[in-house]
Amino acid sequence: MGDNVTNMPSVPSPDDRPSSRQPLLPADESEQLRETAKRLREQVSELEVQARTRTRIALAEGVLVERYRLANPEAAFSLLRQASQRANIKLHQLAAAVARTPGPVPGARVWLGGRASHPIPDLAALGAGTLDAANQGEVLGAALQRVLAVTGTDMGDLQLVEDGVLRMTKHAGLSRQFTDYFAFVDGNTACARAAAARHQVTVKEVASSAGFDDETRQVILSAGSRACHSIPLVDDEGSVLGVISSHHARPLLGFTQAQLRALEATGRTIGSWINWHQRTVLLDALEDLHQLALNARR
Repeated sequence: MGDNVTNMPSVPSPDDRPSSRQPLLPADESEQLRETAKRLREQVSELEVQARTRTRIALAEGVLVERYRLANPEAAFSLLRQASQRANIKLHQLAAAVARTPGPVPGARVWLGGRASHPIPDLAALGAGTLDAANQGEVLGAALQRVLAVTGTDMGDLQLVEDGVLRMTKHAGLSRQFTDYFAFVDGNTACARAAAARHQVTVKEVASSAGFDDETRQVILSAGSRACHSIPLVDDEGSVLGVISSHHARPLLGFTQAQLRALEATGRTIGSWINWHQRTVLLDALEDLHQLALNARR
């Protein structure tokens, strides 16, 4: 009699069994998806910046077209660009000033006559030597470098308050993903907390801080920042006009009292300077724009 053989279902060897640890997608496809997601985030951030900026400019164009009876918005844009370049300020800043500043008396040759003269703030606390106080980029760049020197890092950013939110204006050593993500800030971040509290805020370790949501934390960590410190830019009237933040490749233990005093002095110096710049250079640019528009009508 032949052997009795029972046909049993074969049992896959351990090597043949699917592993929960195996990636759901091949490595190259996963990397492609990550790159696509990163690119889409950058595009969304860029579109947000363009949308906010374009809205301001379009509003200013409409004001100028109506006020000076210009031919079209393109003519208004040309005047805005010319005045902003002559004053060395951002076009969107000038556009916002046009929209919020009461217009000149109809037929007046001068828009902002009788303005008080404000002394230029002392910028010695920046330790940058002689600066052109009217040059926004130069002064803000010097302020950021001063903070980075005091805190001992090469990563940082400077934000100005615009329409109630913080807008990225200067940065150093940070990734495109970081600067796009934080182009506008009004949430629960260290810089926003520093602005709201009007005092310096230190996040000693980003990875374990409760002050960030998961997405924000990941963006900061991906930029190589393990800790950060934010200094509000406060003017003589106590208004917060911006924030400078330093970012650090390692967790922080804190800063000495001497460092904190130097950072506070920098914040107050730049806060006072921003106030002066807005009441002097920006208003000079509005007056120049008025003259350009009057001449364009001739």
